[in-house]
Amino acid sequence: MTSISTDELDLKLLDNFNGLVVKKDLTHKLKDGVNVPTFVLEYLLANYCSTTDQEKLDKGLSNVKEILRKHYVEPDKAEQVQSNMKSKRTQKVIDRISVSLNPAQDKYWAKLFNSNIKNANIPEHFVEEHDKLLSGGIWAIIDMEYDPEIKHGSTIYPFVIEDIQPIQLSSFSDDKIENVIDQFGKEEWINLLLRSMGLEPTANDMSKRIKYLLLSRLIPLVESNFNMIELGPRSTGKSYVYRELSPYAQLVSGGATTVPQLFVNNATGKIGMVGLWDTIAFDEVAGVKFNAKDGIQLMKDYMESGSFSRGGSGELTGTASMVFNGNINQSVESLLKTSHLFEPLPESLHDTAFLDRLHFYLPGWEIMKYSSEHFTTHFGFSVDFFAEFLKARRRYTYVSELEDYFSLGSHLQQRDSRAVKKTVSGFLKLFHPFGNFTKDDVREYLEIAIEMRRRVKEQLKRLGGMEFWNTNFSYIDKETQEEHYVAVPEESSGNIIESTPVKPGVAYTVSDNKGELTLVKIETIIAQGNGKLNISGTSNTTIKQNIKNAYQFIKANENKYLPSNKSLNGYEITLQLTPLIGAELGTDIGSATFITILTAIFKKSSKTGLGVLGDLTIGGGVKQVAKFSDSLAMLSDNGAKNVLVPVANSQDMADLNSDLLAKTNVLFYTNAQKLLEKAIVEE
Repeated sequence: MTSISTDELDLKLLDNFNGLVVKKDLTHKLKDGVNVPTFVLEYLLANYCSTTDQEKLDKGLSNVKEILRKHYVEPDKAEQVQSNMKSKRTQKVIDRISVSLNPAQDKYWAKLFNSNIKNANIPEHFVEEHDKLLSGGIWAIIDMEYDPEIKHGSTIYPFVIEDIQPIQLSSFSDDKIENVIDQFGKEEWINLLLRSMGLEPTANDMSKRIKYLLLSRLIPLVESNFNMIELGPRSTGKSYVYRELSPYAQLVSGGATTVPQLFVNNATGKIGMVGLWDTIAFDEVAGVKFNAKDGIQLMKDYMESGSFSRGGSGELTGTASMVFNGNINQSVESLLKTSHLFEPLPESLHDTAFLDRLHFYLPGWEIMKYSSEHFTTHFGFSVDFFAEFLKARRRYTYVSELEDYFSLGSHLQQRDSRAVKKTVSGFLKLFHPFGNFTKDDVREYLEIAIEMRRRVKEQLKRLGGMEFWNTNFSYIDKETQEEHYVAVPEESSGNIIESTPVKPGVAYTVSDNKGELTLVKIETIIAQGNGKLNISGTSNTTIKQNIKNAYQFIKANENKYLPSNKSLNGYEITLQLTPLIGAELGTDIGSATFITILTAIFKKSSKTGLGVLGDLTIGGGVKQVAKFSDSLAMLSDNGAKNVLVPVANSQDMADLNSDLLAKTNVLFYTNAQKLLEKAIVEE
């Protein structure tokens, strides 16, 4: 007896879920030759090919092909199938069947979609046994009989349902999984989810982060009213989940989308897709447009609250999650230098109120383009069983679980908090469907959730200015009271410091926390006000005092640094610290603070790729940099072309690496006036 290649996870699946698992590469082989829904193929494969014996598997595969050849009804063969029923009197078909009640006749009628049979007789016990027949229907192997003697009134209804063997699960219970899930470790369970999606978790580039990103595509299927966007290159499987993995998801291809189809038809009062599906995914979203003026507003209302009203329809509700998929055709680095990461969307969706309702921005550019090695040859849950498992998760919610361990930082507003909590809930449902998670698990999902929401807000800041300024997202460990800041990777990769003049109000520096260095971006915005200084990004009083020293120095010397008719008392200054490399902010950032405040007030750019080292005392004295060579290297390695350095550090220049000096221009300053003069771009 020859056995196929298996691993421990395969054997566990076959032991515990025989008849509900499929060797996923067989689906691809059959799909290439027959245009059959995936769940139909996998139902048959699960029944005939759940074995490790190669001979039995080959025989099972032949049986599946023969069954499809004999019984699957191609829509264009409907008349031929009906004719065969008439001549043979009996026929077995694979088709989608639904049932509706005609109250006037006090009778149930069955509809077979591909066979184009609209009024087939069906015994009531089938309706009681398979409740989904009344709510959209199921795919099934159906035994039909043709009897021309059957009449209702004077009309002949010859088609009769004799037996139904469901292909989609007609009923589902969590018990099957709950009873055995303890046999699967967390990593095993995650690998099983990936294999059930048809992907191979042991592929070379399947890092833990990539696994989580791929599995996050399932969150809209398990979390109601979840709004997600994924933009990235082609051929990364963005729409596959919503096209093939669940009969409860609807994929809308790019093009005009009608409001009646999506929300409600005012003429009939019939609710649209948001009330019929668990997930609505817009493919090629760059081409999506609404054919009614109120389309975007209805979308915003629905994404905010799950409810909407239109015309005289009153308030309607739905639970469908919204997914927006699209392609990015240039590098993320280029987009960030010239525009924003929502740029590929149609202009009508460059609406900050719409974009602010997105809970999760999945960075599709991080996901690899699929090749053969990424598709699994192992066993995973069959699509019908997997889809029912995902749908069952929608009955639960874990949105408050993170509050047992963590609180969210002050920069997360109401929408941000809701987005983060829903994301954490989605991951818990997927990875711990029956609970049994730890604080470390919640922390892991919380950091991903904060990153994905922060990505939305960072781009809104580029689009909308001050309203979205608070992006320094963090969470606080309730046990230790430590505050942890979560960065967005693309904001911290490559040459962080622009190779162009640095924008007004921005400076890059290196802070020192007991010898631990952190690359820091300081951003300052100026508004009319009454002299208030707002500092965000740190709760550390020592760091805040370091910033206030620079502020107070400017205030004490307004006649020297500000126009004659201006005073800091006339401004409200908001200053934000963002750690880019390293997690712990420190002091020695006074000189950079000085530059950001004054360039923001004067709306002047700083020199190309400028970094600023050093600190100012409240009296304007310049303090030497302690870890000079390491600080300079950190700025240089991340794109700094020019670096301002206290003259006291000139004695350290002999110790610097020649390569470092070759790519970075060091500019010395002796006092605050020289610091400002050398920082500003010369007109």
